[in-house]
Amino acid sequence: MLGWVIYNGHLNSKKFIEFGQWIKFAAQTHKIDIELVKNNDCYSVMDLDGPVVLHSYFSELPDFVVFLDKDIALAKQFQSIGVRVFNSPEAIDVCDNKITMYQRLSEQNIAIPKTIIAPKTFFKPQNIEWKSFIRIGSILNYPLIIKEAYGSYGDQVYLIQDEKELKKKIEELVHIPLLFQEYISENIGKDRRIYVVGDKVIGAIERISEKDFRANVELGSTVTAHVPSEKEIELSIRATKAVGASFAGIDLLTNEKGEPIVCEVNTNAHIKNIYDCTGENVAEHLISFIVNDIEKNPKN
Repeated sequence: MLGWVIYNGHLNSKKFIEFGQWIKFAAQTHKIDIELVKNNDCYSVMDLDGPVVLHSYFSELPDFVVFLDKDIALAKQFQSIGVRVFNSPEAIDVCDNKITMYQRLSEQNIAIPKTIIAPKTFFKPQNIEWKSFIRIGSILNYPLIIKEAYGSYGDQVYLIQDEKELKKKIEELVHIPLLFQEYISENIGKDRRIYVVGDKVIGAIERISEKDFRANVELGSTVTAHVPSEKEIELSIRATKAVGASFAGIDLLTNEKGEPIVCEVNTNAHIKNIYDCTGENVAEHLISFIVNDIEKNPKN
């Protein structure tokens, strides 16, 4: 069996390359060959002479792909020519856009922070209808959180203290899809990331920042092992299924009642931190899941 790990060739991110190398090593126990392949080494081709095809620098296409990128069009191209893709392009697409992600979670009655989708605007700040945004502020109260629909590592998440800051930020981002969320003070600078593969929670970590309201490791938070509660386990598995993912990192917060709620679902959550904290190798669980899934559903 041959598998590819697709990562973005334009990012030069050590984390994704390292993730791919861990998968390559884990696959050896199953006698699976893994190639690490850049997304820009594959070309989706469509013309009038036949179905969609995929060209690459490699002589043989893989039996499956572990997709660590957000090049959704490429993921769909693999799927269209019969190559199994983990996670599926549909799951990646849902989670890439936070608006669709929260809509999907809400549809499945998954507990999330109170969220309001910003009315669509165009790049003409002088035409902003402020009453709609002011109304959002009155519904959620201040402080509140603004998130860009597309973003990673917490860079596109903003803490807004009052209406003046709200207007300023909207003027900056008026052409970008946005959503607004309630601010839950109990979660300032901390969350729990639960790692799910298939129907199982593999492990969990807690992230705490002393300097930022966001708990992303890239922003300087510390990481410790976390033993998830039964409610956290159940919620994380449900959230993974709700977005259609085979594996995911579920970021959990706590509401004012002390109950876990889903902050985000990540379809390509990095795995080194959980290994360092708990010794759990997510790559080994992922390869086992893929092998079992292909054996059970060889024609899918």
